[in-house]
Amino acid sequence: SCTGPLDGGIRYRGLTQEQVKILPVDYEIEYICRGSRVIVGPKVRKCLPNGTWTDMNQLSRCCRCPCCPIKKLYIGALFPMSGGWPGGQACLPAAQMALDLVNNRTDILPDYELELIHYDSMCDPGEATKLLYDLLYTEPIKIVLMPGCSSVSTLVAEAARMWNLIVFSYGSSSPALSNRQRFPTFFRTHPSATLHNPTRVRLFQKWGWTKIATIQQTTEVFTSTLDDLEERVKEAGIEISVRQSFLTDPAVAVKNLKRQDARIIVGLFYETEARKVFCEVFKEKLYGKKYVWFLIGWYADNWFKIKDPAINCTVENMTEAVEGHVTTEIVMLNPETVRGASNLTSQEFLAQLMSRLGGKNPEETGGFQEAPLAYDAVWALALALNKTVAPLRAKSWALEDFNYNNKEITAEIYRALNTSSFEGVSGHVVFDAQGSRMAWTLIEQLQGGSYKKIGYYDSTKGNLSWYGNDKWIGLGPPADQTKVIEEFRYLSQKLFVSVSVFAGLGILLGIVCLSFNIYNSSVRYIQNSQPYLNNMTAVGCVLALAAVFPLGIDGLHIQRSQFPVVCQFRLWLLGLGFSLAYGSMFTKIWWVHTVFTKKDEKKEKRKHLEPWKLYATVAVLLAIDVLSLLIWQIMDPLHITVEKFTKEAPKEDLDVLIQPLLEHCSSEKMNTWLGVVYGYKGLLLLLGIFLAYETKSISTEKINDHRAVGMAIYNVSVLCMITAPVTMILSSQQDASFAFASLAIIFSVYITLVVLFVPKIRRLITRGEWQSEQQDTLKTGSSTNNNDEEKSRQLERENRELQKIIQEKEERVTELRSQLAERQALRSRRRPSVQNQNQNHSVPSSQAEPPNYCPATDKQSLPPSFSNSSNLYQGEGKLSRNNCHNSRLPLLYK
Repeated sequence: SCTGPLDGGIRYRGLTQEQVKILPVDYEIEYICRGSRVIVGPKVRKCLPNGTWTDMNQLSRCCRCPCCPIKKLYIGALFPMSGGWPGGQACLPAAQMALDLVNNRTDILPDYELELIHYDSMCDPGEATKLLYDLLYTEPIKIVLMPGCSSVSTLVAEAARMWNLIVFSYGSSSPALSNRQRFPTFFRTHPSATLHNPTRVRLFQKWGWTKIATIQQTTEVFTSTLDDLEERVKEAGIEISVRQSFLTDPAVAVKNLKRQDARIIVGLFYETEARKVFCEVFKEKLYGKKYVWFLIGWYADNWFKIKDPAINCTVENMTEAVEGHVTTEIVMLNPETVRGASNLTSQEFLAQLMSRLGGKNPEETGGFQEAPLAYDAVWALALALNKTVAPLRAKSWALEDFNYNNKEITAEIYRALNTSSFEGVSGHVVFDAQGSRMAWTLIEQLQGGSYKKIGYYDSTKGNLSWYGNDKWIGLGPPADQTKVIEEFRYLSQKLFVSVSVFAGLGILLGIVCLSFNIYNSSVRYIQNSQPYLNNMTAVGCVLALAAVFPLGIDGLHIQRSQFPVVCQFRLWLLGLGFSLAYGSMFTKIWWVHTVFTKKDEKKEKRKHLEPWKLYATVAVLLAIDVLSLLIWQIMDPLHITVEKFTKEAPKEDLDVLIQPLLEHCSSEKMNTWLGVVYGYKGLLLLLGIFLAYETKSISTEKINDHRAVGMAIYNVSVLCMITAPVTMILSSQQDASFAFASLAIIFSVYITLVVLFVPKIRRLITRGEWQSEQQDTLKTGSSTNNNDEEKSRQLERENRELQKIIQEKEERVTELRSQLAERQALRSRRRPSVQNQNQNHSVPSSQAEPPNYCPATDKQSLPPSFSNSSNLYQGEGKLSRNNCHNSRLPLLYK
């Protein structure tokens, strides 16, 4: 037996697929060919006993039959051999190379032969119109049209749908050709100019840019490219902040870019205009480490060194201005060594092309860069046509049946092209929904006056191949705009520590005063100053001073999430401290004014001081504050807000700006709440000043320090009414605002504590009152407080008894005066004799003198104290002038 040969199509007679692996001796195999091809060489081979086949020295091949008819398919092509873009000079030989290889392949269109009918369009739409007419109205029928440059492709593709023709271009880059409504049957292997845009967007994202600018020459190809770029960057979350255009002179556009602080700039213009643009860029200093320019990559490598009379910049100026710019260029030759559909690598293709060109200089041959695109265009057509053979045969159609009215064959060719995907010498060939080629993009950067490859981008897969050799003038890629660094303003720590020391000393002073007041609460002088109210004042002062610490705490000391808690501490400590300290002083001065400025008949009713009323007054003021603060915090709680200031430039030469920020405690309706609180507190302060002024000349032993309280109220009111508006004005200046508010609190507290408590401490120490009362307590064995209360009650009882006696005496004196007046009237009417007679009469017994009565010689000798005897505080000499029972009067003054 022997193994079957691997070449050719073989027919195994009488064997299954499993049996063909081992064949018996003398078994014969038969070679067959498909289609109209015939066998050249041995057609039948026999298996020999030595394990070989007969006629091993001859090959069997399938070849076209010279006598058999070959069905031809014609391609009408327009190659611009001259004109604006003479791309046909290299593209036509490349297309012919592809046709030869396709026609020699037995697996591609075996029954057909492709033939190219071509003309020179000179890249002129007018000439192309004439040639298109010739192609359409002369035999044979063309199954596909292949135009070259964009202007000709636009004309051909728009007209071709009327003849149901597929148009396949190899050199058109205009984005306008991607319009499927206008060009429904158009395909191209040359990528659209918009293919640069996905690469640009990917680079923007890689370098973290979200803000770009553009400048374009006013032509259709660049306008449509820029429109596409705008849509893509919008989808990527990137903003085009500046968009400038020019027709011939870019000076104004470049100045606008400079004025609007453009940093990342995409330039779309031809090579000659590029020199004009960068001459203006040099003049405006729109280059360097702060700027990046993106240009089109199909300029000549030395475009900026070419002398141009249209500009007045030297080569050195231009070289300096263009340094570091980035270009994007469509990859037209596969950079990888891959054998694709044509079984050629890109380097092998170039070698064969150079052979076809006969040694011409590639730089002087038009379309040399686009030649791989023309080569792959023919292969794409051949593979698509080959793919339509079977579907058309199933419908009883064939490619040779095509005519300009047959939409079915055109539709099959369209579907085959639309789904094409193969490896060509220009890279992977695939088309998007608009029929445009999806290709790789080469990314280059100008480094040291020459272009360096820094990466490739495959837009079909979104794959960026990065070399990592990008080089920047600065430390790295520049920012897309002036970088703004947010910098919080914090309170000066020296100021905070200094004020905190004074506040701490004030708290210590408040604790000392509170301890002194509690310890000496049994001393008469302290008792007559209402020590419990003074204790409240001391506690309120301590709370107010404690509020200084949270006033100075900011984001330097705590986390941002903890700031609202500090805001609450500020508000509550200061509010409760003010209510206790000022409320207790206000209560004292209000009671003194109420008692001693009323009418005489109401004074006696109010002179008996009831302490619970004073405490209730303070409690009411405190409750009002607590309730208002609770409502504030429930309805509109305090939270942190950040105030932004004008950006500042740092002293160093950095591409940054400093954005100062300041944290505040605030709420949604802060001004409303402050207005309510300041209004209420302001009325209390004004009323306190008024009451202190009204009672400045009053003296009472029940509240013996009310003058000191009035002085403290003066100082606190003035400081508060000045500090409140000033701190609101200075709220944006953290040091000044804190210093003003904290020092106002400290001064108010110090003044209050010194005025209220220091005189008491001084009196008790200098007069030794606390010592004598403590000694009396040791002798009697009872507390001083109890003795004082007993003596006070005894004096009150004696005063009430004396008031009753004096009232009785006043009534008796009034009665006697009336009787005396009646008698004098009678004497004046009687005759002298009768008057003499009546002089010896005495007063009737019914009108006898009351006990303890002292007669007087006349009415002028009556004691003057009887005229105003209700005053319990008259001097002792006035009551004892006539020696009328003055033995008990000293009790009134003990």
